[in-house]
Amino acid sequence: DSPWGVHRLTVQTIDCIKFMLLLDPAAGSGNFLTETYLSLRRLENEALREQLKDNDEILLGELFIHVSIKQFYGIEVNDFAVTVAKTALWIAESQMMQETEEIVNMNLKFLPLKNYANIVKGNALALDWGEVVPKDKLAYIMGNPPFVGYLLQSKAQKEDMLRVYVDENGKPYKKAGKIDYVAGWYFKAAQFIYGTTIRAAFVSTNSITQGEQVADVWKPLYDRFGVHIDFAHRTFRWDSESTDKAAVHVVIVGFSTTENGKEKRLYSGGQAQPTKNISPYLVDAPTVFVETRNFPLCDVPKMSTGNRPADGGALLLNENEYAVFVKEEPQAGPYIKRFMGAKEFINGDKRYCLWLVGVPPDELKTMPRVMERVKLCKENRLAAPDKGRQKLAETPTIFRETKNPRQFIAVPEVSSENRRYIPMDFLNDNTIISNKLQMIENATFYHFGVLESNVHMAWVRAVCGRLEMRYDYSQKIVYNNFPWPSSADAQKQSIEQTAQGILDVRAKFPDASLADLYDETLMPPELRKAHQANDRAVMAAYNFDLKLSEADCVARLMKMYQELTRN
Repeated sequence: DSPWGVHRLTVQTIDCIKFMLLLDPAAGSGNFLTETYLSLRRLENEALREQLKDNDEILLGELFIHVSIKQFYGIEVNDFAVTVAKTALWIAESQMMQETEEIVNMNLKFLPLKNYANIVKGNALALDWGEVVPKDKLAYIMGNPPFVGYLLQSKAQKEDMLRVYVDENGKPYKKAGKIDYVAGWYFKAAQFIYGTTIRAAFVSTNSITQGEQVADVWKPLYDRFGVHIDFAHRTFRWDSESTDKAAVHVVIVGFSTTENGKEKRLYSGGQAQPTKNISPYLVDAPTVFVETRNFPLCDVPKMSTGNRPADGGALLLNENEYAVFVKEEPQAGPYIKRFMGAKEFINGDKRYCLWLVGVPPDELKTMPRVMERVKLCKENRLAAPDKGRQKLAETPTIFRETKNPRQFIAVPEVSSENRRYIPMDFLNDNTIISNKLQMIENATFYHFGVLESNVHMAWVRAVCGRLEMRYDYSQKIVYNNFPWPSSADAQKQSIEQTAQGILDVRAKFPDASLADLYDETLMPPELRKAHQANDRAVMAAYNFDLKLSEADCVARLMKMYQELTRN
């Protein structure tokens, strides 16, 4: 399907294309420009074939070739890539000229080469794009800007972002230094096309449509330039052709600043879905921004992170070390507890830690092996470059945090996207959790049931950050912003019962890890049924129809969030 909504193009339609200019402001070696040129020329050749069927006396000559490489503009910072891009366009022009010759059955003048390849060397985030391409004739901006996460940006790239992502007064936005490099091209493009009919589309890392970055990247574009998304392809794996087979997870986002009346389309797995609106989270939902929140939006217990040992491993023990330790120093047994991060929690791996909170000094002195570990912890902290960690050397017997509540729900920060539900569970004070697990103190079966429901998971999949594609569950984005149902007592009781049902089924498989139980292939049928019963109870609490799709569920939750934040 072409942008003009027809399969067979007439020569008159192609004639309109000669007035179009296209820009790739991250041209690289010219792949996007070259492939676009080839596609348009093939359409033009198809149109010529159609005309020849109806008219054997077509006026032959170069005048009927309207698509030219002089319509294609690019910006690229690498001088060698600029040369490669120009050469690629010349080769593409020669290739398509040969195809046209075969159609019209005559030789066409091509050589000598004309310097029509308008690829400019320069930093696209520093250049004025209007000096590269005539803005009044530009139709499309496209490209594949650099994939550089904000933690990996060089000093020069950080400076680019602070120069580009600025408000009306020229002051950098608060989070300009905390967003991915690709966002700079979105801002420059939105600024450039503001008030025009130019349309833009970029292939980008999926991080700009997930988690905390969504508001930081997109809110300025909506507020300043009235950007709206015309079409998008949700996350897919883009494999590299290099020998190391590196791959990234990307999205494609098409946007503009003026409505064109065309139907919006959201693509996933190659399938297109017509939509009323495409939010920056790439869901068919109202355009709202889920921003960082320090406390829950609803009246529910607070979530916090676990404990950072900050010990260089001195206070931690693996399974073998634990066995030796308690054998050689049995009096240390009462001060050793299970230690869990997300990996141990989900996979059932066993680790332990010395938990010496409140242990009297005179008792510590009677345990030489414990004292060896405490000494190592102190030395590690003193050797750290960070002054905050150096100060922790004053208390080498304890972790950086000392949270150990009697009972809490544990939620892994990172878990596999292949699970329908993020595994959560109740733990007690016999277990110390690391900062890779999050805890909800004073939580009930009701809270557990809602969090382990398909409704909550729909919210997670829509707004959470991702590591590659794994869920990166954030308390400040996911949990604190989640719209909880206004449940009546009877509905809460029903959810408590179905939540207990999930835990009862898990208890039947004491040797199975949460990874085993929540593997979509291995999940016991009775556990799946328990979750389905819980899903029904939670959906009833929200007054959601049981046939509601996940996309519609997200749309409803976004509306609830919008109303809650408005109030």
